[in-house]
Amino acid sequence: GMTKPILTADKKEVSEGEVVKLRCELPEEVPPLVFFFRKIKTNSAPKEKRVPEQNQKFSEVEFPVEEGDNILQFDCFGKRQVRSGWESSQHSNSTLVTVKEPFIKPTLITRPSSRNVTEGDRVEFECSTEVAQMRGIEIIFQKNRTILNSVRDEKSLKYSAVATLEDSGEYLCKVEQGPVSKTTKLNLFVSELFPKPTLSASMTKLDESKDLILNCSINGFQRANFSIVRKSSRGDILLKNSGVLAIKVNVNDTGSYTCKAEVKGIVKESKRVRINVYAPVSKPTLSVVSGSPEVVLGKPLQLICHSAMGTPPITFTFYKGNEIKKNVTNDTYATFLDEDIGLNDKGGYKCDARNNHSSGVKTSNILNVTVIVPIRDASLGSVPYGEVEVGSDTAFLCSVKEGSWPIDFKFFKKTDHEVLLHEVREYSDRTIWHKKTMKRKDTGTYYCMASNRASMDVRSRPITISVILAAWQKGVIAAFVLTAMAGAGAVAFWWFLRKKKK
Repeated sequence: GMTKPILTADKKEVSEGEVVKLRCELPEEVPPLVFFFRKIKTNSAPKEKRVPEQNQKFSEVEFPVEEGDNILQFDCFGKRQVRSGWESSQHSNSTLVTVKEPFIKPTLITRPSSRNVTEGDRVEFECSTEVAQMRGIEIIFQKNRTILNSVRDEKSLKYSAVATLEDSGEYLCKVEQGPVSKTTKLNLFVSELFPKPTLSASMTKLDESKDLILNCSINGFQRANFSIVRKSSRGDILLKNSGVLAIKVNVNDTGSYTCKAEVKGIVKESKRVRINVYAPVSKPTLSVVSGSPEVVLGKPLQLICHSAMGTPPITFTFYKGNEIKKNVTNDTYATFLDEDIGLNDKGGYKCDARNNHSSGVKTSNILNVTVIVPIRDASLGSVPYGEVEVGSDTAFLCSVKEGSWPIDFKFFKKTDHEVLLHEVREYSDRTIWHKKTMKRKDTGTYYCMASNRASMDVRSRPITISVILAAWQKGVIAAFVLTAMAGAGAVAFWWFLRKKKK
């Protein structure tokens, strides 16, 4: 079998937080070997560490000395692998190590000694310890993870406070020196001295100039100092050091209110009460967003309803005729887009405005809107058509198939650039332009253009006009040509006779 190992410790006396270094040897055995070290404490199972060694006949480990360790006992044994499995050695000699405490576990007490106190009572905590060496000692007092107080190089710490409900819970005193730390805990229960006050209002929504009464009270408890405050972004505004407040309200009194109660230095606040004061809405105005009370057929119409006065939120209702089209809740205005504009729509739009004021609904004047029909199918004709004699008059007729009046008509002649010849505004779907005394240079291509408030120009197809000579002008030219020919013939005949006489 295997020989008995030899165990040595680097020290026989240690302090909490230090380590014990152990060496276990099997000088007569051949590696590889496995060493097992054990830390043995009274009334607890041994702690064991396993260390394999491939090339050495010894092994070393460290065991930390923990809080509560007093007299420690260590031993070791070894194992090696054989054909049939594992072979173990005997346990080594036992080595004793004595542990010194640098300080004792702290004590945590309260004054009064009862762990049950009432709101408003002053509670004092004291945390203390006995320490061998003062240097480096620190005492920390905390609740949950919040450090309430701490001292260094002192054997005790004190902390006092007026108890509140929030002070109920677990308190911890921790003493630290180097790597050693010891703690003591206690639980404190704080019972309620008085419940939170309740703030009640005679009304939470009311008209301006009405009376408001706020009352602060504690159920079953009268011995309190009350105050009523209004909440503000700049802090609380004290209204009255009393449990009752009566005021005549205006819109500026809208806001959140609370009351506070104080007993024995303990201050508690009620839940917030929201007070809304309403000014009546003014008669709303209804108008077209674009400014003009007109809409082009096929285009949407956007309306805006506005109330200059009144506490928001304001609910606006849009009507077309007697039909409700839209409800909108907003501050001072609302818009409505009517995308269903018909040719026969005459308007009849109106809107209502109302809020929570008791005066009720205010209605705008009726808004009538004109529907503009866009121009459709412009055409151009002339009399006479096609050919015109020089010096005669020509009538150009420009007409449209559809379009709201008035209509702007324009006549153009096409050259290398567009030439505007005539323009006129008519409350009709047609117009006639008389062009006097046509000339040969008036030959060319003509067209007309029509537009109305729909702001869309519609152009006709072009027509061609040829200016030709009149019949009498043709006769004069023919007579002139014949006379010229006759004269030339007479001269030629005279010349012939003269030459013959010679």
